[in-house]
Amino acid sequence: MVEVEPAIEEAKQQVLNHGAFSDSSNMAARVHVRPDLVLKLVENCKLVNANQILHRMIQPFELRLARRMARLGTETAFEVLVKAKALEAKGRDIIHLEIGEPDFDTPGNIIDAGCDALRKGFTHYGPSAGLMELREVIAQYVSETRRVNVAPEEVVVVPGGKPIIFFSILALAEDGDEVIYPNPGFPIYESMINYVGAKAVPIRLREELDFRLDVGELAGLITDRTKLIIVNSPQNPTGGVLEKKDIDAVARAIGDRNIMVLSDEIYSRLIFEGQHHSIMSLNGMKERTILLDGFSKTYAMTGWRMGYGVMRVDLATHISRLMTNSSSCTASFSQVAGIEALRGSQSSVEQMLNEFKKRRDVMVAGLNKIKGFSCQLPHGAFYVFPNITETGWPSKKLADALLEDAGVAALSGTAFGGFGEGYLRFSVANSIENIKKALDRVDGWVNKNL
Repeated sequence: MVEVEPAIEEAKQQVLNHGAFSDSSNMAARVHVRPDLVLKLVENCKLVNANQILHRMIQPFELRLARRMARLGTETAFEVLVKAKALEAKGRDIIHLEIGEPDFDTPGNIIDAGCDALRKGFTHYGPSAGLMELREVIAQYVSETRRVNVAPEEVVVVPGGKPIIFFSILALAEDGDEVIYPNPGFPIYESMINYVGAKAVPIRLREELDFRLDVGELAGLITDRTKLIIVNSPQNPTGGVLEKKDIDAVARAIGDRNIMVLSDEIYSRLIFEGQHHSIMSLNGMKERTILLDGFSKTYAMTGWRMGYGVMRVDLATHISRLMTNSSSCTASFSQVAGIEALRGSQSSVEQMLNEFKKRRDVMVAGLNKIKGFSCQLPHGAFYVFPNITETGWPSKKLADALLEDAGVAALSGTAFGGFGEGYLRFSVANSIENIKKALDRVDGWVNKNL
């Protein structure tokens, strides 16, 4: 063992010479420096945070994460929300156009059903795949809206939409497999593909195609290693909506190959123009499709944490097992509320859709009047995705400046993948009054800085 006093003296010299304690603290910990000597060193060097330094020295064990954790991404919307809240805590007025959730409250009939369920004792564990009554209601709803026959055994209820993304990729993809996903797109797709060790293969969504898939490009990306293709319509972050001809072309590109499709249809009820088309509805595609849908966007139930997947029975068994090994089950009272959401009045959905459309129109018209901005009219979801290349600013730098200088929280297009450079995403889940105020602030900032 190295002698203590020489080690302390060496540490002291490093601190005095470099003004940093990192190397010396690691060295001192290795030689088991006595705490009283550490404190004496701190005092002699006139350093602060003695307790923190002492803690680092007497607990030298570094955190050794699994390598796969380095591959795990994040959802930037929550990071920007934290920054915006921090600015608000300092007295700043921030207009929130960054987070992807309806600003409406959950409809009263759904809240009443949830509260009633709590009083009736729906506070215990339930089946991992979900309560059978809810699975029956979902099966009936999907059968009617996608024009296919769905059995309750093909439905798995999960806490939110993300588990279906995570579990599907976890169950189907591994080292050597390829997964094709939209870019710009929901960031969790790429994050989960990388996490499981598969190869993430982006297909670029292009503005000139209204951010729909270039099916010819998709066909060129499919290889013998392609295990899964992810499609999302209406699309986050662009608001693009796939047409019937697009869905048909995707199915033709897949042909008779054993490739699964994860069809993220979480915004299927939020379409302003046109109709929703699901690849699950096509002949020969139901057994190769995992449909993702849920309650968060349609019924303003983001905090209730409830989504679902519809898939072939043998895969549903494995997805349910992943639920058992992770969350056990979705909250029972939330599921009872979900039954009411699907069976009860749908007037709140129409009201919310109409309001989002009005806001979209105001936002797009306003952005197109701002120097350096150009914005197409999105046909679904509740986002706009303006092109900002004419500003000459990178997306992340511009989004940061608008938050810090103008008090408008938005997301960089690069939060949704590399092909999002040159764009910003604004959510219209805010009042028209606040949207107009945000537009004025952005315009004012642009006129001052560009």
